[in-house]
Amino acid sequence: MTAYRFTDEKIDMPKSGKPYLYVVLDGALRLHTPSGIMDYMAGQYSVSRIDTPLYGTIVSFSEKQDFLAVALDMSLDEIVSSALDLDNDITEKIMKEMVPEQEQVLADVSVIRAVYRLFAAMKQPLGSEYIRRNIMREIIYYVLCGSCGKQLLRSVANIRQIDEIYAANSWIKENFRSPFTVEQLAEQQKMSVSLFHQKFRSAVGMGPLQCQKRLRLTEARRLMLEEKRNVTEAALEVGYESVSQFIRDYRKMFGAAPGEDMLNFKRKLKE
Repeated sequence: MTAYRFTDEKIDMPKSGKPYLYVVLDGALRLHTPSGIMDYMAGQYSVSRIDTPLYGTIVSFSEKQDFLAVALDMSLDEIVSSALDLDNDITEKIMKEMVPEQEQVLADVSVIRAVYRLFAAMKQPLGSEYIRRNIMREIIYYVLCGSCGKQLLRSVANIRQIDEIYAANSWIKENFRSPFTVEQLAEQQKMSVSLFHQKFRSAVGMGPLQCQKRLRLTEARRLMLEEKRNVTEAALEVGYESVSQFIRDYRKMFGAAPGEDMLNFKRKLKE
């Protein structure tokens, strides 16, 4: 478990090769992901995904003008063991999104309570590792039964492929503004182009260049929303050479041109 305290609006998200739980303790966090804008208030958590961004934005600080969070790495063995302990009917309900909303809410609350107990247990030297293992199993069980259960179960299926291409995915996240080829990435990982592309698509759900495009567009959206860049500035800053191509790609991904998207977002804030 790693505790974080931030006083700046832009923060680094954990860089981990494992799935991790990110729990907001005080303040509020916003993540700009290709899947959409995700806000997390105090007492809420997220499970890392392959498209979890490198940075987050603090949209609300605590009364002490800081932001507090903890991150918990979850090993493959811990996740698989907990998933195998689930009854088949529970697993089916999770994958088919049939768990009643009220039960998910209760499970999510139990996740937060268990995290606080884990935090307290780790301060006790006697038997802390034994207690940690048991509470972690409890946390993973509640996560599986909560709002992020299906996402975590899916990560179990893909985690071995994710381990193999994680370095490449991390490299893309850090270098998405610059041009690159799939051949370069495959060479970095000492794989053939076809094998690398197959493993990457299996783990991420898309090819490396499509992943780069989604990261560029997501960051451009954040730049326009939070740093007030205009369309041309945002397009050039994320690596586009053609503003018209940027607008076409943006409309295809977000369903509206950049200017219209910004207006829609401002309307939502006023509602």
